[in-house]
Amino acid sequence: MLKIQGLKKNFGKLEVLKGIDLEIKSGEIAVIVGPSGGGKTTLLRCVNGLEFCDAGSMEIDNKFLCENGVYKGKEEFNEARREIGLVFQNFNLFPHMSVLENLIEAPKRVLKQSEENAKKNAKEILGFLGLSDKINNYPYELSGGQKQRVAIGRALALNPKLMCFDEPTSALDPGLTGEVATLIRSLAKDGMSMLIITHDMSFAEKVADKIYSMKDGILEEGNIF
Repeated sequence: MLKIQGLKKNFGKLEVLKGIDLEIKSGEIAVIVGPSGGGKTTLLRCVNGLEFCDAGSMEIDNKFLCENGVYKGKEEFNEARREIGLVFQNFNLFPHMSVLENLIEAPKRVLKQSEENAKKNAKEILGFLGLSDKINNYPYELSGGQKQRVAIGRALALNPKLMCFDEPTSALDPGLTGEVATLIRSLAKDGMSMLIITHDMSFAEKVADKIYSMKDGILEEGNIF
């Protein structure tokens, strides 16, 4: 589902990613742990096209984002990128939009769905996430765990094949961390692949099929569960 070969990224003279190789299969959950400043977030941003790498190849579901350091044209690049969902560390919900509006905005703009279809799909997702009663609430009215689920729902609304999570439990208490772990495992059972960055080893052990450690721009595979 995701294949990365020889990925490198520099910021000026600083080499942040030093030839990353990574493969994630369909329905597989890969978790990357490691100290701050090791390159984890930069890798995630490169996978999502928020940063451009300097060398290497990335492909998602056999569609190349870049090949040998050369990025595809806008149309081909966007087609591949649409297969990837991203849940930000701080949720990044639109504060002026309701829960429902947060979920339908991207499908309408990116997938060109009609408002009727976008709302139908959003309501199904919110039901799955146990948030049907929050459909008309605004982010400031939600708990941290509810905001996290809305952020996951917003990413799911684009029907991605790979979901990326940046520190999904950093703003949650231990009880809610367990809820997020259960949700992530249930998504994987339906065939969705996951790439997760976290400092929380307990959470990593609960959800991961593969755990990788990352330090100083080097990725190494750790324990397999």
